[in-house]
Amino acid sequence: MQVLKAGALYFALVFAAGFVLGPIRELWAVPRFGTRAAELMEMPIMFAIIILAARWTVLRLGVPPAPSRRLGIGLVALGFLLVAELTVVLELRGLSLGEYVASRDPVSGIVYLLMLVLFASMPLVVARRRDASTSPVSRP
Repeated sequence: MQVLKAGALYFALVFAAGFVLGPIRELWAVPRFGTRAAELMEMPIMFAIIILAARWTVLRLGVPPAPSRRLGIGLVALGFLLVAELTVVLELRGLSLGEYVASRDPVSGIVYLLMLVLFASMPLVVARRRDASTSPVSRP
C-alpha cells in the first residue's frame, strides 16, 4: 500500500508541474522557438522536478531502501502518468494512439521516452545515492 501511495504522490507532483509548464510551452515557447526547441527547453526543467519530487516523496513517506519498493514507486507513477497523459492528449486532440505517436517530433519524442525511463527509475536512483551517502563505509 505504501508503494501505491508513494507512486500516486510522485505522479501527482510531476504531473502538476507538467500541467503548469505545458501551457507556458505551448503559448509562449512554441510560437517563438518551434515545437522541437520548446519541448527540448522544457526537458531540463522537468528533469529537475522529477529529481526533487522523487527525493521528496521517498523521504516524506519514509520509504525503506528496498530496491523493489523504490522501483515500484516509479513504475506505479509511470502507469498513472501514461494513463493520464494519453487520456488527456487523445481526448483533447481527438487523435488515435497511432496518430499521436506519429505526430511526435522524432528528436524531442526520443528525449521524451528517455525522460519516461528516468521518471520511472528516479525513486530508486535518488534513494541509492542518499542511502550510499548515509551508510557507514567499512574500512579494513
